[in-house]
Amino acid sequence: MNPGALIVGRTVLLLGAVISLFVGCMTVGPDYQPPTPTIPAAWSRGSGPGVTQVVTNDSVVLSRWWSVFRDPILTELMERARTGNQDLRQAEARLRQARAQRNLAQADRMPTVAVNASARRSRGSEETGSGRTASLFANGFDASWEADIFGAQRRQIESAQATLEASQEEVRDVQVSLFAEVALNYVEYRLFQTRWEITETNLASQTEIYNLTRWREQAQLVTQLDVDQARLSLEQTRAEIPALQTGLEQAEHQLATLLGQAPGSLTTLLGGPQDLPIPATEIAVGVPADVLRRRPDVRRAERKLAAQTAQIGVAQAARYPDFTLSGSIGLEALTAGNLYTVGARTAQAVAQAGWTLFDGGRIRQNIEVQTALQEEALGVYQAAVLTALQEVEDALVAYANEQVRRRALREAVLAGQSAFELARNKYASGIIDFQTVLNTQQSLLNVQDKQASSDAEVVSNLIRLYKALGGGWNPIAPEVAKTTQQQGLSHELSR
Repeated sequence: MNPGALIVGRTVLLLGAVISLFVGCMTVGPDYQPPTPTIPAAWSRGSGPGVTQVVTNDSVVLSRWWSVFRDPILTELMERARTGNQDLRQAEARLRQARAQRNLAQADRMPTVAVNASARRSRGSEETGSGRTASLFANGFDASWEADIFGAQRRQIESAQATLEASQEEVRDVQVSLFAEVALNYVEYRLFQTRWEITETNLASQTEIYNLTRWREQAQLVTQLDVDQARLSLEQTRAEIPALQTGLEQAEHQLATLLGQAPGSLTTLLGGPQDLPIPATEIAVGVPADVLRRRPDVRRAERKLAAQTAQIGVAQAARYPDFTLSGSIGLEALTAGNLYTVGARTAQAVAQAGWTLFDGGRIRQNIEVQTALQEEALGVYQAAVLTALQEVEDALVAYANEQVRRRALREAVLAGQSAFELARNKYASGIIDFQTVLNTQQSLLNVQDKQASSDAEVVSNLIRLYKALGGGWNPIAPEVAKTTQQQGLSHELSR
């Protein structure tokens, strides 16, 4: 190598060493600090029917909350949903995309090395040149590296890592919503079966009353009016069955879709009428702080805030100079035989610096844009916190109050059954008129339907409470995982 090239090479190496001293020491932009929202120490509802407040909630129970119902069919539906739901697959694909984007941001900090080879043969014009034929053979390596002095690339990695973590929380959020929707649709399916069964039972009873009324009319003990009223009540009840059948089949179709299966494929699994899942007699809920640590939507909003905070640093780094080192080594010769000789060696080293002096305010406005987006992300996070607290409070109120309503309806059903039996017996004996029988019968059917709906609503409200608590995913050693994740990020940023 000639002395000039040697001097250039040493200069570039010295500049690279100086630059490397600055790398990692100058990272512009705000360092992210997690927000500390103001949250109550306890739920305003306090303890109520079926609800007990505790300091912490059981993550294992919450991760598979449907197991408390002890319903093997519901458990099977959950397992199928975990593997077949299309929304979950889409969320997992977005997670893989975010992971690749993070790896891409990390790759930008590494040097770029390329190899090239060429062979060229050309002939000049005899009119304008020598007219000779010439050959040129070459191969070599090119390398370039952009020094991240002011932390633009490190902030980009920080943002990509937070975005990856937000995508992980999105997958968990989809799981939470999915399992709740599967359970709610399953309860709806069982409710339609129960209501259908109640309607069929009442239809049989009304048919018996109708036949009794016809016999009494033939014996001239009652008028045709009683027969018509009995027929009217009977046909009205019969008309309810097609609507219940439609609701039942549509609930099965919705369940199949949630599981990623064709509508109609779950009929055998779901089987005939069964009792509604039995809710736990007591459920322990944690304090509000537990919910915010567990809810995937809140965690995702916090990670998006962290990602956007890092983008401010990326924008601010554009204010400062950028430095690039590049070089190449190779071989060049006019003949292929001389290509790998000592005299064919070539070398080049370049140190380049650039600084934007005037851009019409583009960099400044981009910083304003990123700062405004960060403020928006903070607002989204704070709104997610309030929504999470509201959903738990609403679920607690609904779950406790519906149990009170259900107990009252059960007493009403017992009274209605007793009243109907007495009315039917007295009517058969000719003591009372048919209108009394008709009123008690319709009242019984109405209150039985309300009780079945209330039973289902108690279970549904418990499912909504588990969803509001963030149940449906298993945070395995969350603090250890978080520490390991942070250490891995710190290692990547310090490389």
